[in-house]
Amino acid sequence: MSIKRYIGNKHFYKNVILVALPIMLQNMVTNLVDFVDNIMVGRLSTEAVSAVGIINQLMLVYYLLIFGALSGIGIFTVQFFGKGDESGVKYTFRFKIIAAVVLSILAFSVFRFADTFLISRFINEGSQDGDLGLALALSKEYLAIVMLGMLPYAITQCYAGTLRETGDTLPPMIVSIGAVFLNLIFNYILIFGKIGFQPLGVEGAAIATLISRICECGAIVLFTHLKRKKFTFIRGVFKSMRVPKVLVKEIFKRGTPLVINETLWSLGTTVLARLYSVRGLAVFTGYNIAATVTNLFSIGFISLGMTVGIIVGQYLGAGKFDEAKDADTKLLAFTVFVAVITGATMALLAPFFPQFYTGVSSEAKEVATYMMLCASFLSPVNAFMNACYFTLRSGGKTWITFVFDGGSMWLLYVPVAMILVYLTDLTIFWIFPIVNSLEIIKCMIGYIMLKKNLWINNITVEA
Repeated sequence: MSIKRYIGNKHFYKNVILVALPIMLQNMVTNLVDFVDNIMVGRLSTEAVSAVGIINQLMLVYYLLIFGALSGIGIFTVQFFGKGDESGVKYTFRFKIIAAVVLSILAFSVFRFADTFLISRFINEGSQDGDLGLALALSKEYLAIVMLGMLPYAITQCYAGTLRETGDTLPPMIVSIGAVFLNLIFNYILIFGKIGFQPLGVEGAAIATLISRICECGAIVLFTHLKRKKFTFIRGVFKSMRVPKVLVKEIFKRGTPLVINETLWSLGTTVLARLYSVRGLAVFTGYNIAATVTNLFSIGFISLGMTVGIIVGQYLGAGKFDEAKDADTKLLAFTVFVAVITGATMALLAPFFPQFYTGVSSEAKEVATYMMLCASFLSPVNAFMNACYFTLRSGGKTWITFVFDGGSMWLLYVPVAMILVYLTDLTIFWIFPIVNSLEIIKCMIGYIMLKKNLWINNITVEA
């Protein structure tokens, strides 16, 4: 088969870059600042890194729940926009706001009343260092503050997601970059006590995060409404909250699997993190460091995966099925290529990153380095799986993505990890690579699903 099938022309890559670059820059700045924040906390203690890591793991469930709900609605936004249906875009935005508020209230209630129970699942004996009581106290302190920013975060995603889905990826990037730099500045001031402030440690990190969430939300909302001549979907959007029943039905039909999937996936990753923590606090600290660095090097293929969803979804909405299939093939190849480059780079730099965490133990640094090396070798596999997920989702085949993503997590990853953790004496240096190597199986399943072309589908409805 000709290699030209997998390589686009200059015009193709120009369009890809126009969509992907703002998303990539936004993710890069966000993850880079997260990395620097992590280093700042890492200068405090192993317990501080573990506390922030535990809460971030719990918050990940909420973030992915919001992502799943808004993505389920967003696949309609993309196709309505591709079809030129402005009313459809307006209706989906309204439904996003409703979903964001309801889910945020539910999640806030869970974290408020079950904080001790949830946090204590991650705190275990098993390593040579770490004050478990201090880790619990710091975790509760951090959670109590950051969860106040949950609703602003969700509203931000409603606005930013709709702008991206309608082709305006630059404004969300600019606002997000401003917010993360604000977070970085306040982290430095409040964690270490600069320019007259008292050093607040973990509490300071939480306050900085809350401030940045509120400012980011205010900025994106204000910007969108001030630019209503350009972003026409926002005109009169809140005159009522009506969403046609036929559209609500379709959103629930195709969106519910995404919500379930993201919830199961996030819960699964949280369970995996908890299982790894059984081997000790230092292991969980190392896992948290490795995850932060790995996220930084995964920006390229994750952003390209989102680009797949936008470009392919717009082709599908316009009924251009051949163009959608051709673009998807080329985007898949490009995404894997980028992952090979970034994975190799991470492997070379893996031994150096943990050294920035001067406050954590040598045991945690060793674990972090090893996990980063494992992740770097599997980077191309992860890239292909991510692109498969967004391809399947773009055509509304959300039940298939549910089986592919959330199903594999609970039928494959979690059971294997539980067996290795509880029924063997293997160290994390065996458990982690064995569990992660299961991604190769998932990669093969994704390839089969794409070859069947079940995702080629126009899901827009008359609203």
